[in-house]
Amino acid sequence: MEFTYQQEILEQLLGHGIRPVPGTRPALVARFVNDLYRYELRRLKARLAGREFPQPAYAGLVVALRHKYPLVSVPVRFWTVPGMPAEPDDVPLC
Repeated sequence: MEFTYQQEILEQLLGHGIRPVPGTRPALVARFVNDLYRYELRRLKARLAGREFPQPAYAGLVVALRHKYPLVSVPVRFWTVPGMPAEPDDVPLC
């Protein structure tokens, strides 16, 4: 099955170095983006533990990171152009 991604979604993905091909399942890409976001959150928390910045600055850094990953809050069904077959968000990847 081939998927036609929304142009805005492709631009956001490209900002993270992600270039899905038409055969790449949107759920797989969404999980990858989510994993990347969580990885960066863990790095940020480790930096806080290493005292690279004061505790009060942490919340602002988390918000800034969240703004870097707006796709985390976009349901996968909206990632492809209307009228294209969409896969459910909870489809097993294996």
